[in-house]
Amino acid sequence: MLELPVAGGNDTCEVRPSKIIALGLNYDDHVKESEFLLTNNYSPERPKEPVLFPKTPNVLTGPEQPIIIPAFLREYEFKDLRIDYEAELAVIIKDRCRNVPEDEAYAHVFGYTCFNDVSQRNFQNSDQSGWFRGKSLDTFGPIGPVVVPHEDIGDPQNLHISCRLNGETVQDSNTKMMIFSISETIAFISRHFTLEAGDIIATGTPKGVGRVHHGDVVEIEIENIGILRNPVVEE
Repeated sequence: MLELPVAGGNDTCEVRPSKIIALGLNYDDHVKESEFLLTNNYSPERPKEPVLFPKTPNVLTGPEQPIIIPAFLREYEFKDLRIDYEAELAVIIKDRCRNVPEDEAYAHVFGYTCFNDVSQRNFQNSDQSGWFRGKSLDTFGPIGPVVVPHEDIGDPQNLHISCRLNGETVQDSNTKMMIFSISETIAFISRHFTLEAGDIIATGTPKGVGRVHHGDVVEIEIENIGILRNPVVEE
């Protein structure tokens, strides 16, 4: 079981979502760099509605815990084995909700934290079923280091977000650059699926995604939240 401290007090938040719903292609600059689009002969156009995909709860791992590159990947003998970091703002849902109007979306948010949408690109770009397998390997969803309640975050749509790989800044943006805002996203998702308390929405990554290797250290920092740090190790 994974627990994260709640900022501003002595409480903890048990991280046990019924589902993790992630957004792809939610920053214009990431759309333009997206290997998925280029590999599959898509044109880099701004999506007309949120691009949703699932990550399963087995991906979740806490601060300072390793991102594990599974040993079985070597059996595939990929010419260019690629696993990427993706810095994201995660939204944790407060209560059961459905068909949430956009202007009421924040009433259903418990809090926010950092999230790393680790992605196995070979599977993501080749599986006929889509992104599911490449996004849901064990430990491919580091989260933390704390959960900041909605009322304490400030403006969640204006937070500096960055990622450092071995101390070098590789992603540097702001949540105001999202294509679909947090409130738009909650309204859209809740129209399709009932959201439960504790569910996690990962809101997409800005440009600068890149690969990780054994021995790397990934740090995701979001303004008013803190730094999520994870080492990378081969199984």
